Amino acid sequence: MSKRYFSAPQSRRGGASVSRPSERLRSPRIAARAGVLVSLAMLLAGCAGVPAPPQPAPTGPVSVKLLAFNDFHGNLRTPNLRVPVPDATQSTGLRFERAGGVEQFAALVNTLRAGNRNTAVVSAGDMVGATPLLSALFKDEPTIEAMNLIGLDIHAVGNHEFDYGVAHLRRLVAGGCAPDSSGRPDCQGRPPYAGAKFSVLAANVVEAATGTTLFPAVAVREFEGLKVGFIGMTLKNTPTLVRPGGTAGMVFEDEVETTNRLVPELKKQGIETIVVVVHEGGEQSGGINECVNFRGPVRGIVERLDPSVDVVVTGHTHRFYICEINNKLVTSAGSFGTLLTEIDLQIDRTSRDVVSKRAKNLIVSPDGPKDPKLTDFLQRYIALGEPREKRVVARVSRELSTVATPGGESALGNLIVDAQLAATASPERGGAVIAFNNASSVRAPLVPDANGGVTYGMLFASQPFQNDLVVMNLTGAQLKRVLEQQQWGLTPGERRLFLGVSAGFSYAWDASRPRGDRVVPGSLKLNGVAIRDDLQYRVGMNSFIAGGGDGFTVFTEGTDRQVSVQDLEALVEYLGARSAKAPYEPPMPGTRIARLN
Repeated sequence: MSKRYFSAPQSRRGGASVSRPSERLRSPRIAARAGVLVSLAMLLAGCAGVPAPPQPAPTGPVSVKLLAFNDFHGNLRTPNLRVPVPDATQSTGLRFERAGGVEQFAALVNTLRAGNRNTAVVSAGDMVGATPLLSALFKDEPTIEAMNLIGLDIHAVGNHEFDYGVAHLRRLVAGGCAPDSSGRPDCQGRPPYAGAKFSVLAANVVEAATGTTLFPAVAVREFEGLKVGFIGMTLKNTPTLVRPGGTAGMVFEDEVETTNRLVPELKKQGIETIVVVVHEGGEQSGGINECVNFRGPVRGIVERLDPSVDVVVTGHTHRFYICEINNKLVTSAGSFGTLLTEIDLQIDRTSRDVVSKRAKNLIVSPDGPKDPKLTDFLQRYIALGEPREKRVVARVSRELSTVATPGGESALGNLIVDAQLAATASPERGGAVIAFNNASSVRAPLVPDANGGVTYGMLFASQPFQNDLVVMNLTGAQLKRVLEQQQWGLTPGERRLFLGVSAGFSYAWDASRPRGDRVVPGSLKLNGVAIRDDLQYRVGMNSFIAGGGDGFTVFTEGTDRQVSVQDLEALVEYLGARSAKAPYEPPMPGTRIARLN
């Protein structure tokens, strides 16, 4: 078990108590027995005064275990996500199994920690934010409380921790119930929220006004007299990934510069084992414990880190990998608590250097043992949230998938953006004639029950960010420019990040044209009429991209802004109205965005 502070054990020295035998003995037999007892007592008394022989100093390396995960996103229950498992009976050599669940996750942590008292549990960002309804209904406090029960030691902030702003994040860490509409704390009938009992790190998040980090930059843990240093941070591009105002007043510094500045400070304390926990990642083409064709932003980060860094625990991309880059062990455990990375370090007692390191990703089986503390905890919150979660709000004729066409449309993406247009079309709600929605905000397919029923919880899982909708004026020329800011996924390492477009709006793009000039001139149309560069159009979107999120900075140029309803509210309203008499029949995607070449 890791320790922050140690107190020297007090030595205890015992002595036998000797009673003076009676001088009036009744028989020689009794006297003889008494003499034996006296002699034995005197012998024990003499032995008690002799110091115990010194214990030999421990030899060999210190074994330290790190249990790491990332991008938990409040998935307290087993998520609808599968991980690949080797299976020779399958033509692909793999089968895909469900994984995760906080009860099973905690039990696996307990089992691994029991095998090595020198264990620390670490998390690489996005523990909260974009969470399922069970956590989101209570401002993500249940997830923090669950991590307290698991015994999490260290957490580095990610971009989603800033989804609701710095003040919310500070409260989530420090404790205190969330305020109600009047600004007064409201515990919703639950015990007061106590906050995080683990260290939260933010080495590269600096308050502009004070020059100090939002949370501590480093944490130090001691194992058998050897100190291990942890540097925790998020990706420097966090401000582009959260809603406007979420990072107000904060400066996000470069990950490499931050780490390389802190390493010498740790070494001055005699710390030679250094772990970087960073919410940035990459991707690869192999299995959960492989590193095939590893690529992505974190590779460049690792390659430039100080040579003294031994381990880099990563996240953000929701991928799994175990890599070694520049003599550094680089890990990621996918997402949603489906995997847990077991990292074993051997540290030399004299040099304090890591002499060996290995890691593997373990699958958190939904059928595995459960921690009863987490089971009781989970059941309490399920009982509190279930009535709202299971309320049927609409009916659909079939599953709505998030899988995109070559052009960039998906069935669920089209539904969401149509709902946003309908919610913002009236003059009092903004008067929008076009709507856009970023594909990254669509988080889970919409899978109805056997009767076609769609619950509030299902819709929340599909669109969990609870962004406000914003309507603004944009010219036709600006519409083309923002479409050019999409990430087309045509080059190695480039994400595929499209904008969903509402019914009635259409355009074409050409994959053979250079980046920045892929939208076919003259192809932008609204209800069959060509969009004019010089005209202004009322355009609706969520507040995340309205503030330039996902790199769509042209939206920040919009004028005459009006804030409307929340995106989830719009989806519930739209789908409920259109399925009141018969199940909603989603149109096949592919008629709005045309891809050439």
